[in-house]
Amino acid sequence: MPGTPKVFGIILAGGEGKRLMPLTADRAKPAVPFGGQYRLIDFAISNLINSGLRQVVVLTQYKSHSLDRHLSQTWRMSPLLDSYVTSVPAQQRLGKRWFSGSADAIFQSLNLINDEKPDLVVVVGADHVYRMDFTQMLDAHIASGARATVAGIRQPRALADQFGVIDVESADPTRIREFLEKPTDAAGIADAPDEVLASMGNYIFDTQALIEAVETDAGLPGSNHDMGGDIVPYFVRRGEAAVYDMRRNDVPGSNDRDRTYWRDVGTIDSFFDAHMDLISTLPIFNLYNMQWPIHSQLVNSPPAKFVRDAVGRIGNTIDSIVSLGSVLSGTHLERSVVGPWTLAGGGSTVTDSVLFDRVRIGAGARIHRAIIDKNVVLADGATIGVDRERDLARGFTVTDSGITVVGKNVRVEV
Repeated sequence: MPGTPKVFGIILAGGEGKRLMPLTADRAKPAVPFGGQYRLIDFAISNLINSGLRQVVVLTQYKSHSLDRHLSQTWRMSPLLDSYVTSVPAQQRLGKRWFSGSADAIFQSLNLINDEKPDLVVVVGADHVYRMDFTQMLDAHIASGARATVAGIRQPRALADQFGVIDVESADPTRIREFLEKPTDAAGIADAPDEVLASMGNYIFDTQALIEAVETDAGLPGSNHDMGGDIVPYFVRRGEAAVYDMRRNDVPGSNDRDRTYWRDVGTIDSFFDAHMDLISTLPIFNLYNMQWPIHSQLVNSPPAKFVRDAVGRIGNTIDSIVSLGSVLSGTHLERSVVGPWTLAGGGSTVTDSVLFDRVRIGAGARIHRAIIDKNVVLADGATIGVDRERDLARGFTVTDSGITVVGKNVRVEV
């Protein structure tokens, strides 16, 4: 491939995210707020932009309004340099039908690739939390001579049945021998028997090879039209699939603690755990790496404020993230992430919790091990996450691990 190859980015953002209900009741999964001021999709876009990609499309479908609005308000690139990040909804170009899978989403959007005529296409998911320099993966893909490369992250072998697992050739560990969908008996990696290589949902393709693959897949009546389940095995059968081990990726500003961090936040528990990863003194995932920033919409708001309450009680904040515009009055806040414009009244307590935008917490209210969506109001003395049976009786979601989730615009009484 002579000269610098032209690279086109595709972000698959049409997922419904049923396992994150009720957080996805009114929004697509990639639009779910994360870490106070971000949306999940900001991680995928930031990684591509930081890697030098300047033409990126986001394929949307399910309840995409808030996602489309976020993209249009936040991700404004310079048209002078033919740069853009743009959302592309399901267009029904091939008939009156929606996307039936991630591969079908690309198949129905081949006009985007044909218009740009790139040499290589990077395809990524929109709902994982991680940092990755795709230029290093691109270099590895070109050097390998493969037509498709899958990014792999090392995970405990005991969790293999939760992922698509990459089984490599014994003679060449950069080549994929077999792609296993959620296996129960996966073999470990040769240099780490207790680990497997799990697919990160990030791929690089030679353009013509990707076009041929999705066109072939579209004609198979038994296919699920899935990138991991159908397209990757297509390349594996042809001996054209390589794997890129995330351990080879060295993101500027990363350290040994967070270099290979990757979390699929597809469930309430994993979403909650990912937030807890942010708040320790030495975070497992460091939002403050300014050499590889995670970009998002700038919040037009005053700074966060911590004050005594009306009767002079002093609050305290321990191991927490508090976003702009929030005012905490005599509040005890511990091991929590607080979104923008949250107001907390005197004597309130928030522990081990995640709050989205514009939550209102009344005086003496208590929140523990909970995820609170936008515009939720707690009356004075109200509680969430304190009494499991009461939370269930009020219609709140409570996971087996005891995390209570309250959807948007709910008022919680005493």
